[in-house]
Amino acid sequence: MREIPLARPLLDEREEELVLEVLRSGRLSLGPTIDRFEELLAERIGAPYVAAVSSGTAGLHLLAHIAGLGPGDEAITSPISFASSANCFIFGGATPVFADVDPRTLNLDPAAVEAAVTPRTKALVAVDMFGYPCELDELRAICERHALVLIEDAAEALGAEYKGRPIGSHGPSGVFGFYPNKQLATGEGGVVFTHSEEEWRLVRSLRNQGRDYEGGGWFHHVRVGWNYRWTDVQAAIGIAQLEKLDRLLALRSEVAARYDALLDGSGIEPLCPDDVDHRRSWFVYVVKVPEGVDRDRVMERLRAEGIGTADYVPCVHLQPYMRETYGFREGTCPVAEAAAARTLALPFYPQLEQEDQQRVAGALRAAL
Repeated sequence: MREIPLARPLLDEREEELVLEVLRSGRLSLGPTIDRFEELLAERIGAPYVAAVSSGTAGLHLLAHIAGLGPGDEAITSPISFASSANCFIFGGATPVFADVDPRTLNLDPAAVEAAVTPRTKALVAVDMFGYPCELDELRAICERHALVLIEDAAEALGAEYKGRPIGSHGPSGVFGFYPNKQLATGEGGVVFTHSEEEWRLVRSLRNQGRDYEGGGWFHHVRVGWNYRWTDVQAAIGIAQLEKLDRLLALRSEVAARYDALLDGSGIEPLCPDDVDHRRSWFVYVVKVPEGVDRDRVMERLRAEGIGTADYVPCVHLQPYMRETYGFREGTCPVAEAAAARTLALPFYPQLEQEDQQRVAGALRAAL
């Protein structure tokens, strides 16, 4: 039985061509290909400054570090996300606080965020989950009222738009990620986008062991930093992916639309559609099984048919290390917990054929 994987990047001769150029140049790191990628991506998203880093997680960590998050501070984030949305400030000793999500969008509910603010709250890490823009204006207003730092975890949202403008162009600093299942896939890597030149310069220093970009030699370190550097090989893949990003996004939208049609009337609940203020960038195709259906049994049936699937995503606050370290339990975020118990991801990538989607839809209907 032929396997249908959960995700697969779309790579072609252009990636190979640009990677070979880098290999032949002998500049594998800290070279001009990274600079070129940063310039192209900044232009694409409408942000004045972009700095490439080794992962989206690394970028979030640097932004949390620059914000000064440390012991005694609290930071609010979403329970429906990848663990790095909270880990980024836990690294520095800050305490995680989880606000519940909107049941329709699965993004942070601004009212829940407002209720979670305490005198110790110093930052908010807002997540554009599954490529759907968060309520950025409402969340920014909360941060302004309470003097909080706003960090946008847009790791899943490259190509999304909020109120007619690309994510990354609205002002708050944030990150995109380039893991192989992302809209732009380079294997590993990510970027920090910012509208602050000072923050951009800090990120460039911190990602390279705290070296001073204004002067000094290779062994001249002006601050504590990390090795969060990217490589020119990855940047070459990124440039090739950027060149066809419009096509990749369009193909993803077409795959999602086909799933919508194939699963209509099946009883499953798809992700919320776009509206006048939110345009999703399709990252994964996630559905909710009907209430009362054993989601895990459904996934077992799909895997038995050679179909990739995963529980997208378990609540961050109920991960074992969160329970053990911070004492989180069921009931902390009831909306998020109810949604996470029902969600699963189906195979989703730009080159997914209609015939394979029909097979996936048939297997899902049978499992239900």
